[in-house]
Amino acid sequence: MGNIDPYKAGMFKKNPYAKKQDIKGKLVVVLDGKMENRGLQLITPISRCIQKYEIHELIFTDEIESGPGKKVDRIAYLGFFEVEQGSVMVTGDEVYLNDKLIGYIAGFDETHMPNHLNIVIKSQQLLTGLELDAQVGAKICFKKPENN
Repeated sequence: MGNIDPYKAGMFKKNPYAKKQDIKGKLVVVLDGKMENRGLQLITPISRCIQKYEIHELIFTDEIESGPGKKVDRIAYLGFFEVEQGSVMVTGDEVYLNDKLIGYIAGFDETHMPNHLNIVIKSQQLLTGLELDAQVGAKICFKKPENN
């Protein structure tokens, strides 16, 4: 039997990540930009391993239907963060900036790999990092929701 992606094959009927360590880091770049037609193609897998010392990009979308396998057009750039404590990031994880909930992981885009991963965050407000008054060095944390 060849290599089978269990996500693409629909083998998981629910999120298999029962318990996991939070991912913690800090912003190293604050961005200021928005696009209406970005065309990010979110990958099908619901998770990515995020390792200590990696730097990845954080992008907001207010597209409610965004998720694994979907295309995302309306975006606002938050910034780049450096990982201080790694783990596995999963679609639906809560995203906190300085202990304030700012959204939920919608999915991942690999356009710039292996340089960095685009991590797309679903949020009600389409604000840039500058509009959020985010600062270099701000704490960022990704947590499994307690009810999931």
